[in-house]
Amino acid sequence: MDGKASRFRGLLHDAARQCARRQVVGAALAAVSVLLLLAAMALAGSGYDYSPLPRRLTELPAPLPAVTSAEMLPETPAALAAENRRLEAAAARLAPRAVYIVIDRANNRLRLMERDQVLLDAACSAGSGTVLNDPEGGRRWVFDTPRGMFTVQTKLVNPLWRKPDWAFLEEGKPVPKNDAERFEAGMLGEYALYFGDGYLIHGTLYERLLGRNVTHGCIRLGREDLRTVNRRCPVGTRVYIY
Repeated sequence: MDGKASRFRGLLHDAARQCARRQVVGAALAAVSVLLLLAAMALAGSGYDYSPLPRRLTELPAPLPAVTSAEMLPETPAALAAENRRLEAAAARLAPRAVYIVIDRANNRLRLMERDQVLLDAACSAGSGTVLNDPEGGRRWVFDTPRGMFTVQTKLVNPLWRKPDWAFLEEGKPVPKNDAERFEAGMLGEYALYFGDGYLIHGTLYERLLGRNVTHGCIRLGREDLRTVNRRCPVGTRVYIY
């Protein structure tokens, strides 16, 4: 029994020494691996870029300029009033010096103006906005009054109306080949003021329709109002239509 016990203790002692050697070797290998990893990171870099802190306070970025309380406040009422007066004066300088015509298509009103004074406020008739298509010729007409600034280019007394093609198509009649068959007297009233692109300010036989959008683009006026406009508006008079 004593011999067996002695051999058993010897085996345990040998096993203990082998385990100790393995632990020492493992720890050594782990230490070597850590050193190799640190060396590799030192060579390759960590991926971050670190800037050194400034040495003196003066190396810090300059601060943003201070905003005073006056700059943060809105303009004063006095400043706004002064700006409003300046804009009104500029608008007054742009206004026509002579008599001019203003036409409101939506409400069918014609106003004869001199600066900011209304000389005449009259009912008129502007374009209807309707569309007429020519089924044979493929043509198309939109009967609307144009918007913009125009001038009176020509003035006519007792003008004749030269009926365009669309007038015959509306009546269901063939377009005449003889041009003399196109002219009709009395349809445009006593006077006509031509302001371009075939558009006129003229009279009408149908004064009961004034105030409605019923024309083919021209502006119709009643007899007395047309007389006033013709008398006060020479060639070159400005016409503003909106």
